[in-house]
Amino acid sequence: MVKLISNRDITKCHSKKQACPVRSESSVSARLRDLVYTFSANEEPMKTRLLRNSAFTLVELLLIVIVLTFLTALFVHAQADPQAHARRERIMCVNNLRQLGLAFRLWSNDHNDRFPMQYGTDKGGSREGIDKEEPWLHFKALSNELSTPKVLACPADDRQPATNFSNLTLTNLSYFVGIDADETIPFMLLSGDRNVTNGIAPKKGIVEFTVPPVGWTETMHHDAGNLGLSDGSVQQASNLGLRRLIARSNDSNGFGKTRLQLPIAATTQ
Repeated sequence: MVKLISNRDITKCHSKKQACPVRSESSVSARLRDLVYTFSANEEPMKTRLLRNSAFTLVELLLIVIVLTFLTALFVHAQADPQAHARRERIMCVNNLRQLGLAFRLWSNDHNDRFPMQYGTDKGGSREGIDKEEPWLHFKALSNELSTPKVLACPADDRQPATNFSNLTLTNLSYFVGIDADETIPFMLLSGDRNVTNGIAPKKGIVEFTVPPVGWTETMHHDAGNLGLSDGSVQQASNLGLRRLIARSNDSNGFGKTRLQLPIAATTQ
């Protein structure tokens, strides 16, 4: 083994005329390499340690499998639950009507606070759609305010949404239009689910509500429905709730009745 001495010690040795050990850098380097090799041989590689520490144990793996199985079962149950499915459809329908209400109000802001049903096509309106029994024209007038025509089909309805406004027609509509709706009268019906009835066959696609009976059919939402009002709000209504909203609308509009144009096939009546 070579003992290392400092320059100061070498100076002392020379002053006393004594022999001094030779300072060998190569021996030091060799010794250091031996120490590093010995340490490395006895030490577990860092990569192996990291992999071992990050690996799952059997217990952890079993816990993950159990949790994933439980979550999958919950998801499958929610999909199979008819009531949960109906609630999701109802919520999506409400969202559709909210977008419609906003689109109608945006349109009215540019047209003296009136809706498309009160203007002819020469002014960008859709009044001709009433006489022609083409209710989809009311929604085509909103093509600049609506991002997509898909919101015109309720998820609880068997009607398929249109891919674009140019192809929009009767079979792509799930919602009626309140043809007398007035933005200044917030309780008037503006739009809503098409499964509304007064027990009388509509004339030229229009149903008039004056006094009960009025209610929902089983076509959508299981004897219930959603209603968009002139102020842009949306109400979820049972049969009783629908009657109350119709009565309130009739009392506030000055007509004593509410006229709705339904998306049904043209008639000869």
